[in-house]
Amino acid sequence: MPQKHSFEDKLSALESIVLSLEEGSQTLDEALSSFEDGIKLVKDCKKELTEANKKVDKLFDSESK
Repeated sequence: MPQKHSFEDKLSALESIVLSLEEGSQTLDEALSSFEDGIKLVKDCKKELTEANKKVDKLFDSESK
């Protein structure tokens, strides 16, 4: 079973990828692989944020009733 990483872990990994890409010391293949990993992390983080936003909206909706 794959290990589930927290939102903060994913964000930290994404920051590391951005820093390594900004350095420019990777080969093209390494940079493309890092970029792909980064895109996956962005999608995962966006999904988690969307789910959290839905929960917050639901809490506000239940408070207003």
